Amino acid sequence: MSKSGVVYVNPASAPPPQGMYSHVARVAPGELAFIAGQVAIDANGNPVGVGDFAVQVGQVFDNLGTILKELGSEFEAVVQFTTFLTSADFIPIWMRERAALFPKLFPGGKYPPNTLLVIERLVKPQFLLEVEAIARIPS
Repeated sequence: MSKSGVVYVNPASAPPPQGMYSHVARVAPGELAFIAGQVAIDANGNPVGVGDFAVQVGQVFDNLGTILKELGSEFEAVVQFTTFLTSADFIPIWMRERAALFPKLFPGGKYPPNTLLVIERLVKPQFLLEVEAIARIPS
């Protein structure tokens, strides 16, 4: 088991992942945190990157990183992401931004499972994506 208590696995019998994710996250016993979907807002609650999907991706992951740090955890302890996009047109930008960001957040080169959903809209129309996470908290 890794120092984070999470190991990402792609079983040999499974088809290859279709992006930067793993099919399975195995988690050592411990506490789990279920992190609400994060949107592109700053520390004061102001929208960031209105109309700019790429900027919003960065802010969303900054917010997730802040929460993980506050919990005494890190990105490599994320067990699963669920990602919501408000348009299928954003998928290529999502893939590009994730390809640039994830190697920094997950230096081991293994990535947590991720479910990507395209939905009609989020709570406020200026938000173009939302990402929620489940993470293991160190004991």
